[in-house]
Amino acid sequence: MDCTAHSIEYDVASNKFRPLTVQSNTWCSSGSVRPDGVLVQTGGDRDGALKARTFSPCDDNQCDWVEINNGLAKRRWYSSNHILPDGKQIVIGGRGQFNYEFFPKTTSPNVIALPFLAETSDKGEENNLYPYVFLNTDGRLFIFANNRAILLDYVKNTVVKTYPAIPGGDPRSYPSTGSAVLLPLKNLEADKIDAEVLVCGGAPKGSFILASRKRTFVKALDTCARIKINDEDPQWTVEKMPRARVMGDMTLLPNGDVLLINGGSAGSAAWELGREPVLVPDLYHPENSVNSRFESLNPNTIPRMYHSTAILLRDGRVLVGGSNPHAFYNFTGVLFPTELSLEAFSPAYLEPEFAKLRPKIKSPKSQSTITYGMNLKVKFEVAGKVKGPVKVTMVFPSFTSHSFSMNQRLLVLDNVRVERTSSVFGALFGKSRNYEIQVRTPRSAIIAPPGYYMMFVVNQNIPSEGIWVRLQ
Repeated sequence: MDCTAHSIEYDVASNKFRPLTVQSNTWCSSGSVRPDGVLVQTGGDRDGALKARTFSPCDDNQCDWVEINNGLAKRRWYSSNHILPDGKQIVIGGRGQFNYEFFPKTTSPNVIALPFLAETSDKGEENNLYPYVFLNTDGRLFIFANNRAILLDYVKNTVVKTYPAIPGGDPRSYPSTGSAVLLPLKNLEADKIDAEVLVCGGAPKGSFILASRKRTFVKALDTCARIKINDEDPQWTVEKMPRARVMGDMTLLPNGDVLLINGGSAGSAAWELGREPVLVPDLYHPENSVNSRFESLNPNTIPRMYHSTAILLRDGRVLVGGSNPHAFYNFTGVLFPTELSLEAFSPAYLEPEFAKLRPKIKSPKSQSTITYGMNLKVKFEVAGKVKGPVKVTMVFPSFTSHSFSMNQRLLVLDNVRVERTSSVFGALFGKSRNYEIQVRTPRSAIIAPPGYYMMFVVNQNIPSEGIWVRLQ
C-alpha cells in the first residue's frame, strides 16, 4: 500500500501516538463527531470519494477505523459537514457536486440539488469548495461560498434568505481560502438569539489562476466581514486585520475570543501556490468595538502553509500542526518543506501571572451527562478573586481541514446564580475559595446539537481546564 493517507490516535497528555489503519484515500475529506462520541469521516479522493468511515474511541488500544462502502450517494471531495439536531450529518458540496445529502442516509431523496453552489463556482477557480456551514438558532443552515451566503431550510429544501455579497466581491472559500466562525452564542433563553458569522482573510478574485498559470502571487486579503444573520436587513461590516492572511485557521477559545493562526500573506491554496508565511497569530475580541478588536501575539518560527491545521484542546491550548504544499513528502530542495511537527500554542490566559484567577471545576465530573433545559450546578474553586460575571461556556468539537473548523460552536450559558460556598477563614489560611454557579443548559437541539461538549468556567476572561459533558 502507498502512503497517501495516514491516521494516528494522539494522546495529548503523554505526547504519545498509536498508528491506526486507513484503507482508502481520505485526502480532502470532511466529518463530524456523532452524539455518541464516534468520529465520522466522509469522502476523499479516488477510492475514498464514496466512503464513510467511523472511529469509536476505546480504552484498550484495540479500536480502529471501520470503512463503509458506498456510505455516500455522490463522490465527495472538498465538501463540508455539519451535525444536525437529530444527530445525523448533512454533507454539502464538493468538487463538481452542486447538491447535498445526509449520513446516514434518510428516507428523503439520496441527493438534493443546491443551485447556490453552482452559482458561486467561478470558472477555472471554483471558490465554492469547503463552504462555510453553520446551524442557525432557528434550525436552518447558514451556507457561505465564494463571497455570499444563503439561509437554507434543508427539511423543505428551500432558500429562505439570500444575504448580500461581502463588500468588494472577493472570494473567501477554497481555493481563495479564508476562514470563518460562528461567534459565541449568548442569551440562549431569549426568544430571538443573535447569531453572528465572522469571515476573515482569503485571496482576491483570480489569485488561483495567476499563481498556478503565471506564477504571480497576489497579496492576500487583509479584511474580515461580520454579519448578524438573523437581522431583518442583514449587512456585512468590514474591518481591517493587522495583516493579510490566506489559508489561516480560526479557532474559538473557551473565553469567547477567536484565534487566527497559520497561512500565508500572498498567493492561493493548493499545491505550491502560497507565499510569504504569516508567523504572527492574531487574537480577535468580538466584544470590543470596531477597530479595537485585534491583538497581535508572539510569533512562531515554523511556516504553516497549505494543509496546516489548528484545534482547541481541553486544557485551553491550541494544537497546531501540518504544512505540506506538495503532492509528496518533500523535506529538502523546496520553498516550504513538508512539516511533520506538532506545536501547542498557549494563549495569554495560561501565563503564570493568571494562575490564581484560573478556576478549577470540581463538579460535575468529566464525562457527565446533562439534559436540555435543566438548571445545572457547577462547583469550582479559585485561589484568587472572583470578579464580575463568571461565565460557563460549552464548545462542540470540530473537524478541521483546509482552514475551516466544521461544527465549531461555542455557547455561553445563561447564569442563574453564583454563590461562594467556602468560609472566610479558609481563604485567610491560603486555601482556594469554593463557589457554585447555577446555569441553564441550552433549551433545544436546534441551539446546541446533541453530543459531547468541552465545558469551561471563565473568571475574569481566564478559563478553567475543560471537562467533557454529554448533552442529550
